[in-house]
Amino acid sequence: MGLSYRLFVCFLLWGGPELCAPQHVGHDEPQRLTPSKPPAVTVECQEDQLVVTVSKDLFGTGKLIRPADLTLGPDDCEPLSSVDSDTVVRFEVGLHACGNSVQVTDDALVYSTFLLHNPRPVGNLSIVRTNRAEVPIECRYPRQGNVSSWAILPTWVPFRTTMFSEEKLVFSLRLMEENWSAEKTTPTFQLGDRAHLQAQVHTGSHVPLRVFVDHCVATLTPDWNTSPYHTIVDFHGCLVDGLTDASSAFKAPRPRPETLQFTVDVFHFANDSRNTIYITCHLKVTPVDRVPDQISKACSFSKSSNRWSPVEGPVDICQCCNKGRCGVSGRSRRLSHPEGQSVPRSRRHVTEEADVTVGPLIFLGKTRDHGVEGSTSSPPSVMLGLGLATVVSLTLAAVILGFTGRRRAASHPVCPASPASASQ
Repeated sequence: MGLSYRLFVCFLLWGGPELCAPQHVGHDEPQRLTPSKPPAVTVECQEDQLVVTVSKDLFGTGKLIRPADLTLGPDDCEPLSSVDSDTVVRFEVGLHACGNSVQVTDDALVYSTFLLHNPRPVGNLSIVRTNRAEVPIECRYPRQGNVSSWAILPTWVPFRTTMFSEEKLVFSLRLMEENWSAEKTTPTFQLGDRAHLQAQVHTGSHVPLRVFVDHCVATLTPDWNTSPYHTIVDFHGCLVDGLTDASSAFKAPRPRPETLQFTVDVFHFANDSRNTIYITCHLKVTPVDRVPDQISKACSFSKSSNRWSPVEGPVDICQCCNKGRCGVSGRSRRLSHPEGQSVPRSRRHVTEEADVTVGPLIFLGKTRDHGVEGSTSSPPSVMLGLGLATVVSLTLAAVILGFTGRRRAASHPVCPASPASASQ
């Protein structure tokens, strides 16, 4: 009776007696865990080289890629054929090889490059079955502490050589938070955002210096000599990106002479599907007591006043930005000294220059593209709605006319002619 009563209660509560039966739990059988897949790309940052291992199942679809479709860096370094296996492809390159870029921060040396998968047709075919992909790669090395266990070399070098080594300057270009308080933790942006960039020179025991952004260009790879490119700063310090619909400008006043901050409205290249860009700037310094001139300046364009204005120095040093002729050389795309031409020893400490790259800047979405798609898709929707409305209106009109005709016929019946009238 007790068992039947419990089964009856279980049937009412759970809908059947099978849920009330005791469930056997096999404690003697171990729980099986599904092993997680290893990452498709792994990077090992060694002392003087980086090792990149790529799974041939790069996209996780089971379709293996070809090693010949993989390259590393702007110089298109090829993988090692000697260690190629059935499952992975391996790269071993020096830190300064393959066009790798280096960035110096306050606490680290950052080496950046990218892995490129560019599928090409096989044989006489004209199709490919895998996607093009670019994977940013980065290695960070702390600047503090010893990095080598070699014995310390003696210091009996010429005095002028020691002084020259102390005059070495360290330039940096960093992405900052909106309030300029710290370096930006993630390089991700939406179209319509504004990138905050900070150029800086670490002088150490050097005489006080003022840093300038001589030229800046944006490219799709760390190599700033590639196409397409977009010029942000030109003509020895003219922020020409502010001439368009952007609000890019230098920040005035400076926080310190050795620091220069500026903002750039983010963008993407219209004819390329990649969502990353790199910004390379040519930085240089002058003594802090030297008055800025047409060669060393920081000028922004104001749309409200329709004129150029400098961060510091005489106002007329920015007038050359209108014509694009500032100084003797004019355009400042490359300012490195020609080979064989040495810089006087007395001027080296005031003419130090460097090319510094920041990136990749990664775009999470293209909001403007969505707006364009919405505007182009609205006319077909309107036409479809008008067509449906017309069909419904005609159908209703036909029904009403038919119904009205039947009512008129019913209210005016046709009577047959009488015999009398027929005989007449």
